[in-house]
Amino acid sequence: MTLPQILSCALVCAMMGAFLWGRLRYDVVALISLLVGIVIGVIPAQDAFKGFSDDIVIIVASALIVSAAVARSGLVESALGRIAPSLRSTQLQVTVLVFTVAIMSAIIKNIGALAMMLPIAYQLARRDGKSPSVFLMPMAFASLLGGIVTLVGTSPNVIVSRVRQELGGEPFAMFDFTPVGIGIAVAGCLFLGVAYRLLPKDRQGARSLDEALDIKDYVTEARIPEKAPVSGRTVAGLKKLVDGGVEVVAIMRSGERRRAPLPDASLHAGDLLQLRGDPKALERVVAEGGLELVGQDRPIEAEGSIDPVRTGEAIVTQGSILEGASAAEIDLHARYRVNLLGISRAGERFTERLRDIRLRAGDVVLLRGDEASLPERLRELGLLPLASRSLALGSTRRRLITGTIVVATVAVVALGLVPVAIAFFAAAVLLLATRALSLRDAYESVEAPILVMLAALIPVSDSLRATGTTDLFAGWLAQAGAGLPGWGAVGLILIAAMAVTPFLNNAATVLVMAPIGAGFATSLGYRPDAFLMAVAIGAACDFLTPIGHQCNTLVMGPGGYRFGDYARLGAPLSLLVILLAVPLILWVWPLR
Repeated sequence: MTLPQILSCALVCAMMGAFLWGRLRYDVVALISLLVGIVIGVIPAQDAFKGFSDDIVIIVASALIVSAAVARSGLVESALGRIAPSLRSTQLQVTVLVFTVAIMSAIIKNIGALAMMLPIAYQLARRDGKSPSVFLMPMAFASLLGGIVTLVGTSPNVIVSRVRQELGGEPFAMFDFTPVGIGIAVAGCLFLGVAYRLLPKDRQGARSLDEALDIKDYVTEARIPEKAPVSGRTVAGLKKLVDGGVEVVAIMRSGERRRAPLPDASLHAGDLLQLRGDPKALERVVAEGGLELVGQDRPIEAEGSIDPVRTGEAIVTQGSILEGASAAEIDLHARYRVNLLGISRAGERFTERLRDIRLRAGDVVLLRGDEASLPERLRELGLLPLASRSLALGSTRRRLITGTIVVATVAVVALGLVPVAIAFFAAAVLLLATRALSLRDAYESVEAPILVMLAALIPVSDSLRATGTTDLFAGWLAQAGAGLPGWGAVGLILIAAMAVTPFLNNAATVLVMAPIGAGFATSLGYRPDAFLMAVAIGAACDFLTPIGHQCNTLVMGPGGYRFGDYARLGAPLSLLVILLAVPLILWVWPLR
């Protein structure tokens, strides 16, 4: 080995060790590795920052924004929410969740699909008194399985496609991964639907911010407009939309107030409903039922702002302008340009209209106003803001716009009309321009540490190729696999990629292993396609640790998992993938 090859290998090994050590965050490790690579000369200065302009970074960031918009639209929640009440057994719940996540992961980036489905898992766990840990790890693994079905499902597929193009061939198309991916994903999801029992039963997930605040009894008012979906239905039908998560406190019709209506009480256009529940349930019943929050149509947007409004929670303090007064008395909207959406007061049921309730110190209020000026308005009113959490009550769900943009994006990518990066970048911009997603939510959905790590790792990983190290490793593999049949050589690359992924991150694994796999295939006289597929699947299917893929990391805290829990379910799943992937790859991608 030459000195540059030794230095490049030492850099990558040290980086892997730092990832495993875990004392420094992964993006910091990647940045330090990039700096060290520049200093020791294995990364040319002119190539040091090429990763930050790479298409992969744009694809990942844009896909996360698209996923956040889909989650905000309620499309997935609505579809699954209709069947959730009928899912009573744990096995049926796990099976439906893992297949749903896998299907979604084939269409959008797997971490985005997983993030969208987590609220459903929490809802099922709370309803049945279970720990969410029974659902979260199977869902994370299912998202990895679904991601290998299409080009855009996971970053390794995109990177492998680019490597194939750089080798002088055509990049992999949108559905080139599908024949192999579907077989593995279906078998893996069926396995997870049964093998979730291997997980420890005593794991309790970490409490979320929403659970810590635990404000579940907001009262708000909503009007039933003409042609609303709930017009003509009963109170029981309305509550069924959120599986009983909202209480109809009163119905106001023609100036008359009917308190605590019976479940069979009918609802009509023009009725004013006083609703009680937690903010997420209230937001969903308003969206699903086609209701209009009282005061929602009052203008509060800042002129010329693309991201004008937000909903915030605050406590009425002693000496506040609102203490002892009602929103109507102080003309809250006209004087302060904010709308009162809800009030929470422990242990008390209100008999007045929302606008007429006299507030007390200690009440929690939901206020909606211009994002830039809302903090100042809270200060003027003498309110104490609560810790910021995502609240959508009072905002508009743009399902048709979101669904149309997502379907169009997938279609143009599948037909090869535009590059993947351009398609998803355009989708993200359109979703922001049409206000299907707010700028605040968009920036929160883009995981900067993941993007920085990926951008920094591209030149670090490329140093192995630039110094000829990948060719050297390919030669060693060729010697080790010289006596192996073709299926054994493909299996060797698959297992090698699986073994490296837990320590190097799946995207970095592909950047390192794909050139090695291609060189290995060439040295054995085989076409590289099967070996590149093996690298993609091996890198995407990290089921052994929480650090190899961000989906595994995402569920570790909420599920209360320990490091060793992943191998209990992941080891047999990894063996299943190996046994299925090799024959499927060779069937679809012949060696000669």
